[in-house]
Amino acid sequence: MEKLFTTLLILSGIYTVASAQTRNNLEFGGNIGYNVSYVTYSDFNNYDGYNYYLNRFNAGVSLEYYFSDGWGIKGKLIYDQKGGGNGTLTFNDGSEVDNVNFRLDYLTIPVMANWHFGRMRNWYLHFGPYVGVLLNARESYTNMDIRDAFNTTDVGLALGVGVKFPVSRSVKMFIEVDGQSGITDIFKDNPGVSVQNSRSSINVGFLIPVK
Repeated sequence: MEKLFTTLLILSGIYTVASAQTRNNLEFGGNIGYNVSYVTYSDFNNYDGYNYYLNRFNAGVSLEYYFSDGWGIKGKLIYDQKGGGNGTLTFNDGSEVDNVNFRLDYLTIPVMANWHFGRMRNWYLHFGPYVGVLLNARESYTNMDIRDAFNTTDVGLALGVGVKFPVSRSVKMFIEVDGQSGITDIFKDNPGVSVQNSRSSINVGFLIPVK
C-alpha cells in the first residue's frame, strides 16, 4: 500500500508541474478495457501449466505530452488484472491441486512513445516499457492470498494501436488494441522455469485537452 501511495504522489507531482508549464501540449485520457490474460514460461516441453487464458479487465488514466502533431510521449496509470489458468497449487504439506487459476492484480505504469499517423492524425501507435506493482494475488481453489509467492514488481514491454474520433469540440473518443509482454519472472522461487505475464486488451475511452 505504501508503494501505491508513493507512486500516486510522484505521478501527481509530475502532472502538476507539466500542466503548469505546457498546458497547450497536454492531453488527458481515461479508459476501461477487456483483458485476455495468460502467462508464458521458458520451458514448454517440460513444464505443463499456466497456459490457459483468463477473462479480466483494466481501467486507467493517461497523460500525453505532444512534441509535434505526429509524436508524443504518453504515461498511463492502470489498474490491470492479469494471471493465468490451469496452474498447480502446492500446500505446505506437499499436497497439490491442479487446474487452479491464479488471479494477479497490478498497478501498471507504462511510459511510451506515441506516433500519430493518418491523414487526420487520428490513428496512433504507442510502444515502450512498463512497470507493474503487485496489488493482489489469489488462487481460485480456496481464494487464498498468495502474494508472498510472487515478486512485487513486473517489468515488460507494451505495444498498442488505436483510433480516435471527435464527439465534440474538445472531447474525443478512442478505441485501441493493446498488449503487454513481461520480461521478468513473476514468481519469487520457481526453480527450473521462468514465468512471465502476458495480456492483450481492447480498450475504449475519452481524451480531453488540458487547458
